[in-house]
Order: sequence, then structure tokens, then C-alpha cells
Amino acid sequence: MPKMKTKSSAKKRFKVTATGKVMAGAAHKRHRLISKSKKAKRQNRRTSALCKADGIIVKRNFLPYA
Repeated sequence: MPKMKTKSSAKKRFKVTATGKVMAGAAHKRHRLISKSKKAKRQNRRTSALCKADGIIVKRNFLPYA
């Protein structure tokens, strides 16, 4: 069988840690920021780990060699 391809969009959006967790950037921080609280904007700056079920989906379907 040929090698599976990694989805290019997933390469840019997700990072897999050494322990196998999938990290992703926060949503809701691109526009309409004036109506969001300062706390929400500050907390959305950092990446967060996806839940286990979503991480499995990302690794299985989009990042086969991660």
C-alpha cells in the first residue's frame, strides 16, 4: 500500500505533544473582538488540548503519522 497523506490544513492547525495529546488554537478570536470581554480575549490567546475523543479523530483521519 502507498503511504497515507497528511492533510495540509491539519498540519497548520494542530500539534501533537510528546504524550499524544492534540493541541489546537482557540476559536472565536478573529473578528468581533470589541464585543468580547478582556478575559475571553486573553484566554483565547493560548492553545488548549482537545478532548480525548476529538484528538483520536484528528490523529486517525488527518495526521496519520503523528
